[in-house]
Amino acid sequence: MVVLGASPDPERFSNKAVRRLLKKKYQVIAIGKKEGMIENLPIITGQPPLADVHTVLMYLAPYHQGEIFDYVISLRPKRIIFNPGTESPEFEEFLESYNIEIIKDCSLVMLAMGRF
Repeated sequence: MVVLGASPDPERFSNKAVRRLLKKKYQVIAIGKKEGMIENLPIITGQPPLADVHTVLMYLAPYHQGEIFDYVISLRPKRIIFNPGTESPEFEEFLESYNIEIIKDCSLVMLAMGRF
């Protein structure tokens, strides 16, 4: 599980999602613009090579997504969850051409409702 746009600020939704995922025992990799920590999990910067990524949670605004198109494809995820405010028709079309499932929903709600 990769969270793109992770923030060390506990008020940010990306931070809340990482904490909830950790509480539910998911393996999480938090990638953000700034280094920091979410509980005991370091926030990684850049575009680290990763393997076996099932899901990417998008917490980056559309105007920041252009720089990560190729990186996300390199992760070969099965699905990407676009949280509210991160939807991008251009990116979604690009991802669909690689047969990546697109979900437009709130990760926190999905986790709370057992739909994750």
